Amino acid sequence: MLYYESTGHLLLTPVDREAPARAVRLRELGLGERVDGELDAFARRVADVLGAPHAGVNFVGEERQFFAGLHHAPDAPESGYPARVLPRDHGYCPHVVVRRRALVLEDVRDFARFAGNAVVDGSGVRSYLGAPLTDRRGIVLGTVCAVDVAPRRWGTEGLATAKELAAEVVALLHEREDRRA
Repeated sequence: MLYYESTGHLLLTPVDREAPARAVRLRELGLGERVDGELDAFARRVADVLGAPHAGVNFVGEERQFFAGLHHAPDAPESGYPARVLPRDHGYCPHVVVRRRALVLEDVRDFARFAGNAVVDGSGVRSYLGAPLTDRRGIVLGTVCAVDVAPRRWGTEGLATAKELAAEVVALLHEREDRRA
């Protein structure tokens, strides 16, 4: 569903009615506020497995996104994206979170809704693949994602891989929660 401002302009970031509950859950789990070495290593694995220059484990709060896990390949083209912290209206992870399902954009410029996002012109992002991190309470906490500065075909194999990687992160988060309980 598309949402419009009262001025009639298309909102590029979807309305997120679950944001307050997600913010509470992220605080309970101690996520979304600090860099996590284990998640950085996982982001590196995501980049390696998907062959992407940039990858992340991203938690989406009410006003911003935080990449607790982030990897840029040493030889990756300099794009500035993703940074550790982004406004909620930058990038594509907030769309995955609100949609509650994976998103594949082989070339973001092929989609009017996504082509106007600030990361396209500002950071050169051209391709995105993201899968939701849904916890045991059914709350989508964020995403596992990969981005490229060139259009690319992720294919059904890439989509399936992103979903498998997201399930691994969720299992890791559940293990951490269980140890603390």
